[in-house]
Amino acid sequence: MTFQLAFKLEGTPVGKGRPKFARRGNFVSTYTPLKTKLYEDQIREVANKAMGEVEPLDTPITACFYITMPVPASYSKKATADCLSGKTRPTKKPDCDNIIKAFLDAMNGIVYLDDCQVVDLHAKKVYGTVGMVEVYIKESLD
Repeated sequence: MTFQLAFKLEGTPVGKGRPKFARRGNFVSTYTPLKTKLYEDQIREVANKAMGEVEPLDTPITACFYITMPVPASYSKKATADCLSGKTRPTKKPDCDNIIKAFLDAMNGIVYLDDCQVVDLHAKKVYGTVGMVEVYIKESLD
C-alpha cells in the first residue's frame, strides 16, 4: 500500500530567507532569519501532528503544494475580483520556490528522512481570501 499524507498550514505563506552572517570576535557565524525559523517551526508542528506515530519515509517521494496567497487589502474591488477569478496571478514575493524550500527543509526527519528523496514536485500559487499552503505527500513507488 502506498503511503499518503495531506495537511495544510493556514496563514500567509513565508518564503525561506537567505542565511544571515554575524561576526563574533574573530569568527563568523551563520544563522537562519527569525521569520523563517518561526515559520519552519509551525510547519514542523503541523507535519508532526499529521504523521502521528508513523516513522519518516525512506522511499522516493512525490510532493504537491497548493499555495494560496491572500489578496492584498490595498487592492480595489475590481483588482480583488480579478485576483479571485484567476485573471490576475500572484507574481509578487514570496517566490513559490522559496515557500516550497521552507516546507521541504522543515519536513526533514518528520515526513521523510531527507528532502533529497523528493523525486517528483508539483506546485501552484494562486490568490484567495485567506493565505494557506496545502501539502500532499505520497510514496513514489511506480
